[in-house]
Amino acid sequence: MLGLMQDRPLLISTLIEHAAQNHADTEIVSRMSGGVVFRYTYSQASKRAKQLANALARLGMQQGDRVATLAWNTHRHYEIYFAVSGSGAICHTVNPRLFFEQISFICRHAEDSVMFFDASFVDIVNRLAPLTPSIKHWIALCDRATLPADLTVPNVLTYEELIAPESDTFEWPQFDERTASSLCYTSGTTGDPKGVLYTHRSTILHAYAAAMPDHFSLSVRDVVMPASSMYHANAWGLPYAITAVGCKLVLPGQQLDGKSLHELIAAEKVTLSCGVPTIWLGLTQHIQKTGQDIGTLKRLIIGGAACPLALMTTLREDHGIETVHLWGMTETSPLGTVNTFKPKHDASTPAQRDELRVKQGRIVYGCELKIVDDQGRALPHDGVAFGDLMVRGWWIASGYYKLDKAVLDDQGWFATGDVATIDADGYMRITDRSKDVIKSGGEWISSIDLENAAVGHPAVAEAAVIGVYHPKWDERPVLIVVPRDPAHPPSKQDLIEFPVQRIQAVFHILNVRLKKHQMLLIFFPLDRCESFQILFPGNDVQHFPGRKAQIIQALPPHPVPPFNMGIIEFATKEILIPVGVENSLSLLRH
Repeated sequence: MLGLMQDRPLLISTLIEHAAQNHADTEIVSRMSGGVVFRYTYSQASKRAKQLANALARLGMQQGDRVATLAWNTHRHYEIYFAVSGSGAICHTVNPRLFFEQISFICRHAEDSVMFFDASFVDIVNRLAPLTPSIKHWIALCDRATLPADLTVPNVLTYEELIAPESDTFEWPQFDERTASSLCYTSGTTGDPKGVLYTHRSTILHAYAAAMPDHFSLSVRDVVMPASSMYHANAWGLPYAITAVGCKLVLPGQQLDGKSLHELIAAEKVTLSCGVPTIWLGLTQHIQKTGQDIGTLKRLIIGGAACPLALMTTLREDHGIETVHLWGMTETSPLGTVNTFKPKHDASTPAQRDELRVKQGRIVYGCELKIVDDQGRALPHDGVAFGDLMVRGWWIASGYYKLDKAVLDDQGWFATGDVATIDADGYMRITDRSKDVIKSGGEWISSIDLENAAVGHPAVAEAAVIGVYHPKWDERPVLIVVPRDPAHPPSKQDLIEFPVQRIQAVFHILNVRLKKHQMLLIFFPLDRCESFQILFPGNDVQHFPGRKAQIIQALPPHPVPPFNMGIIEFATKEILIPVGVENSLSLLRH
């Protein structure tokens, strides 16, 4: 027997309709290029989204068409989210930080018919247009007066001119909630990027889950500033969850440096934000340097990479900001776990709570997680056993766009590519990416553990650990360190003997690994603007067959054999490192 309840489709258009009707005068604040701040309300945003939906219909957009964006977190991008998906088309957010070849591949593979782009991406657009014949309409996210003069694409439309003549009345169509709503491609670290195709149903369920008290804990009283990019995994689903709740939304645009973020936080009284650790490191360094107060900011949701405990401690103890770890991936929409305490943890010691904080969090209802060994056998959730992390749930990908290869096992589990532990309370901890684990002398060494431990040293600003070939141990870890003061870098002995009151367990691992596996310590200045040379002990030939930790691309061999090259990325800058050439660094080696 079926129940007697209404069966209304879960559609993204219902979010903006709800906000416009019930939170009509709540503000949306958007910082544009040049720092200009634009303000309007949910009611006005809804009307402009309907104007855009009418304009796209006039251009011939059909349900199922892919409509691409190369855009920052702004009010126009927000309107595109709802106008495109609400009309039954697919909002395809393109990550501008990918290599151009990947961007070109993504747009051709998706067969986008429309491209919206911010003016700051004009160079990408100029190169992309001749390679993407499926894109019939190029629309600059500006008005005619601010259209870039160096734009070479013919017949470009501007956003404001496009929507100006349109009616702000539009009847959102009704369709199956399983209809595709948005498309986001993975970064393609192991081959070509792969498209994750979200549905209206998965997006609405994810928004509900994200807003819950033990997750993002969103309230209509909050002022939320997503610093997670709208071009990647739908800004962690926040544009939808925030709209469902109806709280004030602050969109920071492209300025994500510490000074710019602090200005917005102070001016708009932001209470909650989210983003990768690098962003909050920049904010912390800014307020420490200037002595400014952090203001109303109380919570940070941090994901994309493990947040060092040292940064979490500084934010909490010095600035009163509670940091919450989130884990997810493009394929999980991305919410999978969120790290909030249970009541029993109130009685835990500070050290015990710190040990819990560094985990990626508790399993979110709507997702299931398990860990398996190399033969696919389930491992216990005891916080000790670690294995390949598997996930399934209501907003988890079942496949990739236009890719026939099965990605689920026979029980519907998706292999995340992470190695993790899960404890009896459901707290999951990523020990490494499967491809980044350093396998040395029969042991699996976590690059994440070592990186977080190194960053805890007061003289270390940033750190990365990579695995390099070794004829005896197969691989051994290499620690690359950015010192806070290049003139006084920490020595190898400093890092080994560093007192570790708050993260003793993690640094115990670091001490053992350094001594047993002979880590090489490399130092270079914080400006990261030069090319540096590194000599490995014994002139070992170092091979980088793929991505390991912070190595993001393998390059052709150096002209003078047997030296290879790799790129190591810190923050948003890239440094070319010829491996095996004569040393020009302050280099400590065994």
